[in-house]
Amino acid sequence: MKVNITETVLRDANQSLIATRMPFSDFEPILEVMDQAGYHSLECWGGATFDSCLRYLDEDPWERLRKIKSKVKNTKLQMLLRGQNILGYKHYPDDVVRLFVAHAAKNGIDIFRIFDALNDFRNIEVALDEVKKQGAHAQGSICYTISPIHNIEKYVELGKQLEKMGVDSICIKDMAGILSPQVAYDLIKALKASVKVPIILHTHSTTGLGPITYMKAVEAGCDGIDTAISSFSGGTSQPATESMNYALKEMGYETSLNEKVLKEINDFFKPIKSQYVSSGQLDPFVMGTETDALVYQVPGGMLSNLIAQLKAQNALDKLDEVLVETPNVRKDLGYPPLVTPMSQMVGVQAVSNVLAGERYKNVSKEIKAYFKGEYGRTPGEVNPELQKSVLGDEKPLTVRYADTLEPLFEKTKKELGSMARSDEDVLSYIAFPQIAEKFFKNREAKETKTVSYTITRK
Repeated sequence: MKVNITETVLRDANQSLIATRMPFSDFEPILEVMDQAGYHSLECWGGATFDSCLRYLDEDPWERLRKIKSKVKNTKLQMLLRGQNILGYKHYPDDVVRLFVAHAAKNGIDIFRIFDALNDFRNIEVALDEVKKQGAHAQGSICYTISPIHNIEKYVELGKQLEKMGVDSICIKDMAGILSPQVAYDLIKALKASVKVPIILHTHSTTGLGPITYMKAVEAGCDGIDTAISSFSGGTSQPATESMNYALKEMGYETSLNEKVLKEINDFFKPIKSQYVSSGQLDPFVMGTETDALVYQVPGGMLSNLIAQLKAQNALDKLDEVLVETPNVRKDLGYPPLVTPMSQMVGVQAVSNVLAGERYKNVSKEIKAYFKGEYGRTPGEVNPELQKSVLGDEKPLTVRYADTLEPLFEKTKKELGSMARSDEDVLSYIAFPQIAEKFFKNREAKETKTVSYTITRK
């Protein structure tokens, strides 16, 4: 049996360990070698890469994608797309979603992994439809979480929905590394018996369960897993590519990976990792094993955010109270999976409840929007009294929120005028207006400076 391996060092491993701060120049020299390793795909775009390129790295994310594509000729390029949220933190109109997908495909993305934070598949149907129209591979995702309302039957039902929607494959997305080996085995077995499309498993090493969970999933018939080259593996990243490859091959599975090439890739990334350790960008905390996630169901990234929020308010001694309050807030919200943006919203509210000494004394605008239905259909029943006190007489939406939004692309393109040089620029601006505008101005200034220098030299 063949097990497909997706390498995450260019996106999720980089995002999980060093907050997506790896510039293109760091990994450009190894791309052609990575293309020879035999990976099923390279996850290299989406998630936080888009935001980070514009905000911190002074890179055009579209140009980065085109450059990767120019070097990677044999291996499929993959991205993570937040459905109607695209790569931002709110829902965008359908015209923007369709154009974003079309341009991502045109610029080099072959596989789109699409998810919705609430598993409300109304919020991925437009993106999925456009991926299919572009002739790319549409991978529908199920965000995995543990709660009184989530069970294997529920996940199988979601898998059937995705297959009916026309996905080419299904990904079980375990953001917090809390999927246990036995549940992984049972879940994959149940899905393989219920749907015909390939099943991919994505997890993190946060709790230490990752490699064992992958092994049990493969035993149950899982078709593919996500791994990270060893120097960027472990902790809040994925299990190591080389270790998983070694173990799988020993057990008789085919992976298509070339060990010599993997060693060359890892030898390349080792000194890069050392640079991030020296600069302090790679915090030893994220490389550890954080088993608290198994108790509180709080992902590693969310835990570090909670600690940062409490430190900023000189209230780190309240951490235990916040960890107890977090599942209570989640219950009040109908047990949403703790993935972006839900993890941030639940965490901020839990901190607010504890520090105010009164539950829901202050309610964020995001929580209000959530109760209003702007993020989608809640997985379980929300606390009706809390919803009433937050919304007053306002009625929650029953339709998909994007159905209430006006088309935005052409209007924005007209407003930007010459500041946007391409449709990609317009899409960057719609996703992150202030950051993109600053990037455009910097780009203009740099080019003016270069032109002036060239004229002076002549």
